[in-house]
Amino acid sequence: MSDALNYLIQARPETMGHYFKFLKETGKHLDPKTRNLISVITKVHSQTDRGFRQYLGRALREGCTPMEIIDALVMAFPALCLAKIVWSTEIILDMGIPEFSPELINAQPQWRQVVAVAEVADGEVKRMETATRTVFVYREAETYKVYDSHCPHQVTNIPHLALEGKTLTCPKHHWKFDITTGACIEKGKHPLKGFDTKVEDGVLYAYW
Repeated sequence: MSDALNYLIQARPETMGHYFKFLKETGKHLDPKTRNLISVITKVHSQTDRGFRQYLGRALREGCTPMEIIDALVMAFPALCLAKIVWSTEIILDMGIPEFSPELINAQPQWRQVVAVAEVADGEVKRMETATRTVFVYREAETYKVYDSHCPHQVTNIPHLALEGKTLTCPKHHWKFDITTGACIEKGKHPLKGFDTKVEDGVLYAYW
């Protein structure tokens, strides 16, 4: 939620409370995916950049696939028109969400090579560029954690410089994550996106 909305809630709770109660009640008979797809379309219709980014991330967290989101936008063509669909697509491309890339959007999940285990010391965290996405790798003895480098809030790609000890901080809204578990420990509530891992012949693989 923005600082402006937080201010209005504090300044006029009796008014804003009714508004947010109304929002909470609307769509309660819809499943989360449908509700979020509708929210994505409304943000595109009003061309609200920040809102579109926020609800796009929420739709992905609720299980919407990139193809479902694109289908929803295309089906809303009579209301949106091509210009607004192109506007939203430009934002998606700017966000650099791996799942929307040509390499992944139609691909089935599979084991993908990440790094040779000898390159990651015990207790070390590394940010790795793979062929299809950027990830953070954490090693603890012979246990490996692999996380997508994008913040679950608004899908900001978190740089390596945002890591301090075992805490990763998204530079955009300062959500903090424990790299040993992926849990969000400050500001937000959604964890980093983690992947199953395995080691074969000295190479770490992750499943996405």
